[in-house]
Amino acid sequence: MLVDVHAHLLPRDYPEDAPECFPRMEPVDGDTARRLLFGSMRFRARDVFFDAQRRIEEMGESGVDIEVLSPMPPLLRYDLPPGDGLSLARHVNEFTATLCGTDPAKFVGFGMVPLQDVDAATAELAAIRDAGLPGVEIASNVLGASIGDERFLPFFAEAERLGMPIFVHAMPAPIDRLPASAMGTYVVGIEGTLAAASMILGGTAAKCPDLRICFSHAAGGFPLMVPRAQYFWSGTWNEEPPVRERAIAPDDGPSPLDYARRFYYDSMVFDQRALRYLVDLLGHDRLLAGSDFPAMPREQPANRTLRGLDLPADELADVMCGNAFRYLGGDQPN
Repeated sequence: MLVDVHAHLLPRDYPEDAPECFPRMEPVDGDTARRLLFGSMRFRARDVFFDAQRRIEEMGESGVDIEVLSPMPPLLRYDLPPGDGLSLARHVNEFTATLCGTDPAKFVGFGMVPLQDVDAATAELAAIRDAGLPGVEIASNVLGASIGDERFLPFFAEAERLGMPIFVHAMPAPIDRLPASAMGTYVVGIEGTLAAASMILGGTAAKCPDLRICFSHAAGGFPLMVPRAQYFWSGTWNEEPPVRERAIAPDDGPSPLDYARRFYYDSMVFDQRALRYLVDLLGHDRLLAGSDFPAMPREQPANRTLRGLDLPADELADVMCGNAFRYLGGDQPN
């Protein structure tokens, strides 16, 4: 069985009386696609984004059994007024629940919240769960603020209390040290790094030890940075026992690697060597299969590179599906 935890959807339409700041979806002449218009964004969305039957057909062609569907990241517009952000989230969540309801055996839906208003986002979690959406997608930053900032702690604490997993999608934020062409490549990796590191350094990982959180694209450069943080914490190389008198930044809590191994990471890193590093450093039980479909094309068959690692059968089964069910908090079907 293969569970793809990183797959996206877009609603087919938006209400005619929606606020002007809402997205719009327009038909594409002579095509089944729709064009998303959202601020300056113009994106041609194939019908597989919003048509359940088309998704099922393409899943069958790729060998995917279950998709965990989250909104396309551009919908996570935290710059909207909080009331409009809540209205947009509710519309998208309703569409997600409806699409997933067409075949609950194949689709699991994640909701979205207006995290620019922490109280409203926190209050919305129970309603999202009650609508049949077991988890929530958020962006890696909120108007430039790291998600590990203490202001967002009530949101994560409530998600932990409700047993709702969080999917953190790297959201490129313009920076003046790299050109705009780097937004989809290097900046995505930087964003993943900052988001995961902030959860440790801001104290949220310590205060929410049972929170199930996954980072898209394996949290970018974070896994490569953790050994350096480990050295500062322990004063030793290769995760050897700490030598406190040599440590640069010692503390009595869990180590950076201990925290990193509480997180989940999707496998969308494009290279078998990178996957091998993730398995070796963080453990196969931290890795989830993901594709970013249909924003990006899947390998054919899906997760071909992951399968090529030649992991033991039980470890491969965990990465392909078992870890996903543990992350989602449900039982794996027989």
